Amino acid sequence: QVHVVESGGGLVQAGGSLRLSCAASRTIFSSSAMGWYRQAPGKQRELVATVTGAGNTNYADSAKGRFTISGDSAKNSVYLQMNGLKPEDTADYYCKQVIGGVDYWGKGTLVTVSS
Repeated sequence: QVHVVESGGGLVQAGGSLRLSCAASRTIFSSSAMGWYRQAPGKQRELVATVTGAGNTNYADSAKGRFTISGDSAKNSVYLQMNGLKPEDTADYYCKQVIGGVDYWGKGTLVTVSS
């Protein structure tokens, strides 16, 4: 079973930066797509950013200009550089990797932005 693990969350002041990392293990296949999603308390999970194996990226409007997604599909690794963080960015951040046509999710990493 593919195992996806996120890291890099934490507590940061508004205006600060964090870099999230995600790696998938127990697979010999490349990721066809990778993405970051987040879920704030009491809200539904939402897309933050995605990147395909070809390097095409997509961002939520709330992430444009502040967040940058990057990844290595062959290494099943994806990153999210978050700058200019705001209190409304506080959420659990989840990584999703599509491998062999199957979605694999991590358990999330908590990002808390204080005002």
